Amino acid sequence: MIQAYILIQTEVGKASAVASATADIPGVISAEDVTGPYDVIVRAEADSVDNLGRLVVAQVQSVPGITRTLTCPVVHLN
Repeated sequence: MIQAYILIQTEVGKASAVASATADIPGVISAEDVTGPYDVIVRAEADSVDNLGRLVVAQVQSVPGITRTLTCPVVHLN
């Protein structure tokens, strides 16, 4: 499994609605409202990098109120 953090910027006042909507997307492990340069941080997983990309582009980015995303895949350095 490939996991990633998706950092989301939203329209003003939309962070809570975006977090709730993204939490319901299959493949999303968690979605939290945060403060700082990003408004919501999502942890997601998929069985391949391609499917992770599809999850972000086709499902997460289609949530109303999102203005920008940054996807950060989790790596395990041993």
